[in-house]
Amino acid sequence: HREGKTRSSRFEEPAEEAQLALPPPPPRPEAAGQQPQQQLAEHPAEALAPADKEEEAEPEPDFGLSGKLAAESNKVNGVVLVYNEPAESATPQARWRLYQFKKGEPFQDPLPIHRQSFYLFGRERRVADIPTDHPSCSKQHAVLQFRRTEKEGADGMMVSSVRPYIMDLGSVNGTFLNNERIDGERYYELLEQDMLKFGNSTREFVLLREDMV
Repeated sequence: HREGKTRSSRFEEPAEEAQLALPPPPPRPEAAGQQPQQQLAEHPAEALAPADKEEEAEPEPDFGLSGKLAAESNKVNGVVLVYNEPAESATPQARWRLYQFKKGEPFQDPLPIHRQSFYLFGRERRVADIPTDHPSCSKQHAVLQFRRTEKEGADGMMVSSVRPYIMDLGSVNGTFLNNERIDGERYYELLEQDMLKFGNSTREFVLLREDMV
């Protein structure tokens, strides 16, 4: 109660000076004058309660990325990628190739696709790993993603391995697996000799492993 006594003495000083200069005043309502100070001194916790409540209500800082910052972190060559790799993304050990055909004839050299975990198809050459320049193709059209997944083996046991999958990225004119249009934003597992087409382009991509050619 040290703080309360100090405030009480300061409250009484002007009254003592007035007593020397004027006739004796009527009895001072000391009890009434001291009561607020005594209550403040006797209940310090109540006086601090509003500050405590305000401090408790203070929100904790959020260190997560905002939408804009998250987009900035997914930029390549100044272009925001519409695709994010999944947690099960992995680089394959098998030496996969995409063989290109146009109107049934071999077209250009086979494309090796075993050196990274995913390959982006599209017209935007700043980010596309495999450009598809046909005007019917979207800038970021589709992605071939290698994923580590589990499948049941011949003996009934689950076997983990890295397998190729295709996903259309919401393109306008679609992605075709063996001449059938696939749904957007869903993974479809690819098997050897599967054929891919994008938009209205006549170019075909046939998936094979190097050791199977």
